[in-house]
Amino acid sequence: MHDVTPTDQFSIPPVFEIFGTVVAVQANFYQVRLDHTLKDQNGSPLSHLLCTRRTRLKKIGQNIMVGDRVMVEEPDYQDGRGAIAQVLPRKTELSRPPVANADQILLVFALEEPPLEPWQLSRFLVKAESTNLPSCLCLNKADLMPSTLQKEWQERLQKWGYNPLFISTMTGQGLDELKNCLRDKITILAGPSGVGKSSLINTLIPNIKQRVNKVSGKLQKGRHTTRHVELFELPAGGLVADTPGFNQPNLECNPPQLIEYFPEAKQPLKQGNCQFKDCLHRGEPNCVIEQNWERYDHYLKFLEEAISQQESNQKIGDKESTLKLKIKGAGQESYEPKLESKKYRRSSRREKQQNLQELYENQSLKELEEEDTD
Repeated sequence: MHDVTPTDQFSIPPVFEIFGTVVAVQANFYQVRLDHTLKDQNGSPLSHLLCTRRTRLKKIGQNIMVGDRVMVEEPDYQDGRGAIAQVLPRKTELSRPPVANADQILLVFALEEPPLEPWQLSRFLVKAESTNLPSCLCLNKADLMPSTLQKEWQERLQKWGYNPLFISTMTGQGLDELKNCLRDKITILAGPSGVGKSSLINTLIPNIKQRVNKVSGKLQKGRHTTRHVELFELPAGGLVADTPGFNQPNLECNPPQLIEYFPEAKQPLKQGNCQFKDCLHRGEPNCVIEQNWERYDHYLKFLEEAISQQESNQKIGDKESTLKLKIKGAGQESYEPKLESKKYRRSSRREKQQNLQELYENQSLKELEEEDTD
């Protein structure tokens, strides 16, 4: 009889856990970048797997986002496929754009072509602050603006509470400093269209396939070039999420919280408290926020928008509680009053039987009482 040796026991390769990061999501498929490069059947390096989601994850409502850390099972080395079996706990999570485990936000704006607009810049900055992620402001196309005007913008933005980085994808100005800022982090790249986000990615990541469209000549606004969120690997380490371009981000926040998204207003709030807890800093008595800072007008307009949005949400909630939505054949939506459920609800068969049983018992009890009386 042949003795089993340790070598015979482990002749089949042991099963080990495979971890990676989701770098792209499209339909029901997930591109996962592996933590450790594997080898396919031909010995070629395998750094990514195209995965599906396990049915049990779908049953428990576990969604998968770009940036998620996942565990992959049953890798098919020949076709480069696999199945996501587990999603690890997230450090951070954003819904718009849908990115998990992001470390920071990189806001990219152009100094010229299109010209830098303070109102639009302020709106993006407030939106970035509302995510509670560290933000870095990057001003592109510095080669198109004289150094004197760049200095004026730098001093102006420092009063806002930001220290901008001036770069140029044409001359390479400031790119080394930017690479150090992005190293070993997951960064969300955001900003209006036409400011050079795709060109910046092409510069940071050579040989990457990106569509770059020119700025519209009439409106001096960019055309959207990115269709979905995707993570790109930086040569020096780190991942960049190129989010679809948008011109005006939505400001979704509670009105009392809005002041916290303006760095220049945080210092007065740290030094003292307003007289009223629900103070909106619009000239209320004993308010610690003064009105002599540049973006105060921006704050008031954003506050009106936040209040209007809150009131609109409340009206929709009240409307949906008393009305029901009906969609007609042409796709038109209309609301109709809801019927009182207890008043118009049809009795169930079980309820009818219970009522008949109670009626029979009451009738029998009544007859017994009458016999005792006789």
